[in-house]
Amino acid sequence: MLIVQKFGGTSVGSAERIKAVARRCLATQRQGHRVAVIVSAMSGETNRLLALAREISPEPNERELDVIASTGEQVTVGLLALAIQAEGGNAISLLGHQVRILTDSAFARARIREVDVHAITDAFAQDRIVVIAGFQGVNKGGNITTLGRGGSDTSAVAVAAALKADVCEIYTDVDGVYTADPNVVPSARKIARISYEEMLELASLGAKVLQIRSVEFGMKYGVPIHVRSSFNDNEGTWVVPEDKAMESVVVSGVTETRAEAKITMVGISDAAGIQARVFRPLAEAGIVVDVIVQASSSEGHTDLTFTLPKGDLKRARDLLAKHCGDICPADRIRSEENLSKVSVVGVGMRSHAGVALKMFEILARENIRIQLISTSEIKISCVIDTKYSELAVRALHDGFELGTVRA
Repeated sequence: MLIVQKFGGTSVGSAERIKAVARRCLATQRQGHRVAVIVSAMSGETNRLLALAREISPEPNERELDVIASTGEQVTVGLLALAIQAEGGNAISLLGHQVRILTDSAFARARIREVDVHAITDAFAQDRIVVIAGFQGVNKGGNITTLGRGGSDTSAVAVAAALKADVCEIYTDVDGVYTADPNVVPSARKIARISYEEMLELASLGAKVLQIRSVEFGMKYGVPIHVRSSFNDNEGTWVVPEDKAMESVVVSGVTETRAEAKITMVGISDAAGIQARVFRPLAEAGIVVDVIVQASSSEGHTDLTFTLPKGDLKRARDLLAKHCGDICPADRIRSEENLSKVSVVGVGMRSHAGVALKMFEILARENIRIQLISTSEIKISCVIDTKYSELAVRALHDGFELGTVRA
């Protein structure tokens, strides 16, 4: 088998942990497998490097930030290759430009365009374990780029796809994907198998086990992803194509996204094109909006409400006041902070009625007021006050009996 393994920052957070990773990689190779390993920077290192850059320049150039941030992974790959060699193995470290992980030129948030696997397959031919720097690539101009937070997950699945690997193992500090955050819900249960679609929804709604783009890569290229702990040998969670058995489970997980905010533009014109005018400056500024609700029209006017990250609220208000003052004066732009979005996710929703009703009844029993609702084929999300988010997650987890082991 050809196995791609990825180890996050906590898994390589010290010399001892790097040695443990080396032993795990060697054990996999000695079972007869070809092994490519993608690693993150040691835990805390990327934050340290970025903070150092901002001490030098309050608004640093993004190209130079990528040059700086990418060095964290460069250190880790060198250390892990040395550790494998010290254990009697044969390993070589490769940086993003040496593998040639080609990306676009969006510094700090680059997207992978192509992965050239020749350097990796050449190393396999010499019976080497290939240790690859995650999070980084190179653009057509030869500039170092980085993929954004969690980008090593994306590196790993992209390399696995390019190599047509049998599995991409994502090693982390948890031993799989759970029905809810175990820190919030003690009865949360590890999920044995979950579909790409469900994992995408959970990742976008606050579950931090996998980076969204890594799941997108896995789904697009059919890469089986195995999320497991780097601190034990337990079976983790398999992220795979949807199958019939998954449809019998109505809800697979409950998650929450905190630090949400809400903007309501009161009494704006209901004319064609107004929504485009509102969201254009936000999109151009890179502000991501989520739940969008427009009230019914009354005498040619309507209220437009949407949610966004709390950290973007002031910037969004300023942009709307600047670009949309003629359609909605600043005193009619209302906002609210300290909101959370709680969601239930499951491919079984496609074929089961009454999920929304059950969710609303559970929240009503806890006297939790729902401010906004958003749905997809396999998800229902409710925006509520943050002070009730943990209560809501626990109530929904219990109400949908997610702690019960299913046959």
